[in-house]
Amino acid sequence: MAANTETLQLIGRLTPLAEVLALIDAEVKPVTPRALDVAAAAGRTLAADASSPARPSAPIALADGWALSADLTLGAGGYSPAMLARMPSRVEAGQAMPPDTDSVAPFDAVKEADGRAEALATVNPGDGMLPAGGDCDPAIPLRRAGERLRITDLAGFAAAGIARVTVREPRVRVLSLRGTAIVAAAARLVTADIERRGGAVRLDVPGRGLDVALAAENADAIIAVGGTGSGRSDTSVQLLAREGRLAVHGIALAPGETAALGFAGTRPVLLLPGRLDAALAVWLVVGRRMLEQLAAGRHNEPADHLTLARKVSSTVGLAELVPVRHSADNAEEVEPLATRYLPLSSLTRADGWILVPAESEGYPAGAAVNVRPWP
Repeated sequence: MAANTETLQLIGRLTPLAEVLALIDAEVKPVTPRALDVAAAAGRTLAADASSPARPSAPIALADGWALSADLTLGAGGYSPAMLARMPSRVEAGQAMPPDTDSVAPFDAVKEADGRAEALATVNPGDGMLPAGGDCDPAIPLRRAGERLRITDLAGFAAAGIARVTVREPRVRVLSLRGTAIVAAAARLVTADIERRGGAVRLDVPGRGLDVALAAENADAIIAVGGTGSGRSDTSVQLLAREGRLAVHGIALAPGETAALGFAGTRPVLLLPGRLDAALAVWLVVGRRMLEQLAAGRHNEPADHLTLARKVSSTVGLAELVPVRHSADNAEEVEPLATRYLPLSSLTRADGWILVPAESEGYPAGAAVNVRPWP
């Protein structure tokens, strides 16, 4: 007897990746900004420029030494010292510069003898000192809205006296819809990446129903792993269509063709395939874009410009994520590890990934490619 196709989650059309990303850009709205202590803001995306008053407010010494006017040392050397009208003031790093001084000379650059001071080396204006506003210029933000905060940024903010920043921190709920080790591993991977990229993420216990998450209002987005295919127990896409709005089922991305995207009210819902390689690919290409939209971040994932050691073949009409590994013989080359199905060995050996666009048949050996870091 033929299977009852009315109950199957059949994919009628593979939606081009460009259309999926355009849908995310059009319909996923940024979350409400909130103030956060600097110490807790690592990875978060700024909702407003972070600026500081001019620091320092007056010139300070950058090193221990003698504060003096550089003009008085012009032409000075070990064999032709320059006489100074008075003994310069001794200063320590961080101390305000005395009036009428514009540089700090090392201790061995000034000699005192018989109550007189001599400069033994020429000092340039500005040497050893930091001018007013040299650390922070209020006209130039330390970081701009849409940029993700790094730990160095937070150290700089704290040193500048900034205690709180305004950020967008999407609340994301992640579910593993199957109790298998592979689905659980994929859910943990996505959860960890969301945390690194500034989201406030909650990983539900395995097997928690998607309907429960769709009905709750405690998240800005929902990511579910598993149940997107046409198996006997695959129902997550049908449930999303029934309880929310299904926008896409089937994405022209390999691996990851069975992924789905929809909405529960205004909240985006991304359904990832239950295969680890497919879940990862869809998350990297589609999920990260969704997270950036929620945080109003900039779509400027850093990439290294390298060349392929071997060719990559791809199917026209299907975008393809390919893991790559740095060549042992040439630091400027990468070699592709797998296509379509990505074995676990390729996932663990990869250093980065490239995306072959849907309109391309692939890349020949020696082609220049943009390699993005592996999570």
